Amino acid sequence: MKFTKFFGRKVTGLVLSAVIGISAAANTCFVFAAENDEIVVLYTNDVHCGIDDAIGYAGLAAYKKELEQNGTPTLLVDCGDHAQGGIIGALSRGEAIIEIMNAVGYDLAVPGNHDFDYTVPQFMKFTQLAEFPYLCCNFIDLRTNKPVLAPYAVREIGGKRIGFVGAVTPQTIISSTPRYFQDENENDIYNFSPNNDGKELYDAVQKAVDEVRGENVDYVILLAHLGIEKTAAPYMSTDVIRNTSGIDAVLDGHSHSVVEMEKVKNKDGQSVVLTQTGTKLHSIGKLTLDGDEIKSELISDYTKKDSETEQFINKIKTEYDKILKQQVGKTDFPLRATVPGDDSEWLVRNNETNMGDFCADAYKYAAKADIAVVNGGGVRDNIPAGDITYEDLLAVNPFGNDIVKIKIKGSDLANALEYSVSHAPEPFGGFLQVSGISFDIDLDKNAGITTDESGLLIGMKGSERRVSNIKINGEPLDGDKAYTLASIGYILLEDGDGNTAFKGEELALEKPIKDIDALISYLKDELGGVMPEKYADVYGEERIRFVGEEQAEISVLFNGANLETDSAPYIKNSCTMVPARAIFEALGAEVDFDAETKTVSAKKDDAFVKIEINGLSAFVNGEEVSLAAPAEIKNSRTMVPLRFVSDAFNAQTDWDSETKTAKITAD
Repeated sequence: MKFTKFFGRKVTGLVLSAVIGISAAANTCFVFAAENDEIVVLYTNDVHCGIDDAIGYAGLAAYKKELEQNGTPTLLVDCGDHAQGGIIGALSRGEAIIEIMNAVGYDLAVPGNHDFDYTVPQFMKFTQLAEFPYLCCNFIDLRTNKPVLAPYAVREIGGKRIGFVGAVTPQTIISSTPRYFQDENENDIYNFSPNNDGKELYDAVQKAVDEVRGENVDYVILLAHLGIEKTAAPYMSTDVIRNTSGIDAVLDGHSHSVVEMEKVKNKDGQSVVLTQTGTKLHSIGKLTLDGDEIKSELISDYTKKDSETEQFINKIKTEYDKILKQQVGKTDFPLRATVPGDDSEWLVRNNETNMGDFCADAYKYAAKADIAVVNGGGVRDNIPAGDITYEDLLAVNPFGNDIVKIKIKGSDLANALEYSVSHAPEPFGGFLQVSGISFDIDLDKNAGITTDESGLLIGMKGSERRVSNIKINGEPLDGDKAYTLASIGYILLEDGDGNTAFKGEELALEKPIKDIDALISYLKDELGGVMPEKYADVYGEERIRFVGEEQAEISVLFNGANLETDSAPYIKNSCTMVPARAIFEALGAEVDFDAETKTVSAKKDDAFVKIEINGLSAFVNGEEVSLAAPAEIKNSRTMVPLRFVSDAFNAQTDWDSETKTAKITAD
């Protein structure tokens, strides 16, 4: 996927004097502004409680005010996942985040899947606290078969009428907490228009678009929390565009992708602007509407702060600081949930990690269980070497989940593990980190599972399994034996991440335990406040072993054609490994091998890369970074991790798990 950069011209003019009035129609708002050819819609997505990360909300407020003061009619919208993912969100159950968004001046928002992580009633409380409407055309109350939220809204600004439609991924139920969307009898009472071919979602979006078009709007913008990751198909934003008409632009979220501007053809062959800002306010999205011209850009180097908003945020932070800064331990090495050198890639969602081992061990200790599991999606941050504070641990487990214990048959545990690795090597929040358990994964085999249209596990199929050699505390798994298993209620009681295999009797704990308290008690009481050496390796203790992956037949396509190699690609640590010379030369780089220093280097234009062989270090333009898998000599060829190389030279790499094909797109 090629991303092209566009920049709008600078607009100056009279200071905006805005008067906002609500029409008799609840979904129409008029914003009267100074005459101006251009209208700007600022957008954010997947902020995940990053209230002062990067540009931060104070920077966003300053940028918005700057545009308004220059006479530019401006709206501000959010595309979901704002209330969850950080400490302030966890401690306030999202409410402090809504207060901050009110202060910044948001006009509209769509919920993200994680905005339901505090329960549906708590999300509905957000809709009451927010001084802006939430939109969603496909969040359906099955008891009435009607949308829970307004499907669309109209805003009149700068002499134009703009229609906004909201949509959130149908995978919301499995990527939040499935039980939250059921009644007390475990009957589904909400859904998000799921079906395996995507038609139900497309129809819901098209209906809302047609209705808002009927209100004589000049533009229609879809506020989407859908994403562009292939694991989201057929619900990707690109899928929706290709199967609908009447949308002018899609402001997207969910996949944390950085898409400044892409044009995607709709079902009528017309171009639709698609854009997404990444995550945590590293960029502000700016959509400019100027007659027939629609363009988007990402603002990432803005440093000004709005003092009023900054003071408001600091006041909220101060309320929690005394608790957060308490020291509870120390570590001489980092514990990681993300790929070393790339905090945007989750290692804990497709590999064992030392952070995953620590969390699972803590749950097992706190619940006094035989074994424990932790979903990779619930491990949300790294811990650097040095002092460990309450804030550090809360950032790792920010949801405030309850630890529970069940009695589970060995055969059901095996099924749960099989489901958890079904997406590998693609990242999956349901990938399980383990304690008291070890097993092998063969990625060359198909997962022996069956899922429904929402992605929930509904059964096992065939005899082939990816997971084998399961051991419980060193002994082979007994399929008929009952084991005590600890985890959070989301996983064991609520079908979290769609894993329904955890069936068994819930056992009483001596006292209620939150996930954060389990981490603290294990670190302080069992480990004496010092992280032991058994957690020093980022990739853990080999509780989870990938076997057979180097023998898997891997294909590599470069700009649509097979990459010519003299040594077969393979997978290591969930990374596609390719011959260094083949990939560097395909990218147009000059290659050099230094036997004395055991390095391979490549240069193209201003980009220079040097990789240490048999090490996890590399250098990009002189700056050291870490590799997810080490470069190595195999069959007399130097093999390097493909994604690192392609990223270093600004190429795009996508992985197709069904065909085991890595697809590289480069200029």
